[in-house]
Amino acid sequence: MEDKGKPIIKLIFLVIFIVGAILLVRLTPVKTYLTPEALGAFLEKAGFWAPAVYIFVYTVGACLFVPGTLLTGLGAAIFGPYWGFLWVWFGAMLGASAAFIIGRTLGREFAASLIGNRLRKYDDGIERNGFATVLYLRLVYFPFTPMNFGMGLTKVRFWDYVAGTGLGIIVGTFIFTFFIGTLKDVWASGNWGELLTFKVFFSITLFVFSFFMPRVIKKISARNKGV
Repeated sequence: MEDKGKPIIKLIFLVIFIVGAILLVRLTPVKTYLTPEALGAFLEKAGFWAPAVYIFVYTVGACLFVPGTLLTGLGAAIFGPYWGFLWVWFGAMLGASAAFIIGRTLGREFAASLIGNRLRKYDDGIERNGFATVLYLRLVYFPFTPMNFGMGLTKVRFWDYVAGTGLGIIVGTFIFTFFIGTLKDVWASGNWGELLTFKVFFSITLFVFSFFMPRVIKKISARNKGV
């Protein structure tokens, strides 16, 4: 009886954590700190430790269901296109890993108890092809936070998940941070003539391309399966 009840108890804790995290961000003053002005002022006080503080904020935010696009945009706006990309990537990786561990620790046992013979082959398939599965889902922009927790419920190996995530988010993260960071630099300089530079044009092109990238990847994947 104790063994059967343990997964349910863990699941209850997971549900409480998720609901509590969403309510914390949406219904408390925490959301007032998630703006470029508020977070920028806070990080300015951190000085040399600003990148580490931002990475910590991203890590915690990813576990509290703060939208990844918001956290990424804040990083790009505060640190610019290049350093912003680096700190965003580290924050996203730590946040994704932490959320995965939470999902794995609190929800995997219950999920495994629900898996019948029909679903078991898919669960085993994810374990065998974990890296490729995670990489594909990241490249087609599967919702970031739900995937972090959801993958923890599967049999995918942790390091396959980390590798697939690390590689899969590089392109999207660079495109988004480069676009936001570049426009932020132009805004800060006040020289609107810079909007006509190659750098700005390139960033806009990459940003527009990012919307079509998932379709391209899906078509390539479908074509390879048909071969």
